[in-house]
Amino acid sequence: MTNFRRRPTLPLTAACLLAALPAHAQEPAAPAGEERSTKTTVMEAGAELLQGQAPPGQLSIHLVGFHPMKDEPGHQMEAHHYCHQLNEELAQCALFDGHGEEARLNGIEYIISERLFETLPTGEKKYWHPHNYEILSGQLVAPGIPGPVEHRLMADKINSYGKTWHVWRTGTHGEGADALPLGDPHLAWSFNRDGEAKPGLVEERDRRLGVDTAEKRQARQDLVANAKPQCGVDVLAGKLPGAAAQPIPGVVARSEGCPAEE
Repeated sequence: MTNFRRRPTLPLTAACLLAALPAHAQEPAAPAGEERSTKTTVMEAGAELLQGQAPPGQLSIHLVGFHPMKDEPGHQMEAHHYCHQLNEELAQCALFDGHGEEARLNGIEYIISERLFETLPTGEKKYWHPHNYEILSGQLVAPGIPGPVEHRLMADKINSYGKTWHVWRTGTHGEGADALPLGDPHLAWSFNRDGEAKPGLVEERDRRLGVDTAEKRQARQDLVANAKPQCGVDVLAGKLPGAAAQPIPGVVARSEGCPAEE
């Protein structure tokens, strides 16, 4: 399981990680509401000085991946995770539609180890998506940190699972946008085959953040041997019309101990 906390031999901070990223990420649609006032800006500056920021201050590691919605697989988005490791087997992440100052908070994700996943009731497991494809395909990245450090993070996350809810459709990558968070939360899932992501979704992210998914995939081939069959790999199989989906080594559907999907 990924340890998002600072390691003594690798003294990384949120400030140095974010400073290495491009100045602008996505340009989501403007939300409803009046422009920020000077009064609000001053109030926030004072609050930052006088109030503690302990919980958000712990969200120190930035991961970027992609989420299709489980009930609407054609609705796909780039997801910027800001995470804190509560312990060695449980992490909590705030999700945004970008990493610039105008990024919108649009969801949450919890990440658990394979061992904790096995303790869940069968009915609960249907909410948790597998991570092996995200890692082995090179699609999940930690931009701005050295390659060996990112590789360690990904090695620790092999066989883990995530429970993700998105609450705001902000209009990334050509999706329709809502001016406010509307409706019910959407349970997000993971891609598990090549060809499931919309054309251009991954490539646009790579260009904007200066990362190379294909290069990362190649560098992670040593992790294939550690990958175990996972529940949820086949949940979206055949639900993306026209997608020439192809499996990749290390991403295998588990046949026992998984919930029956409706």
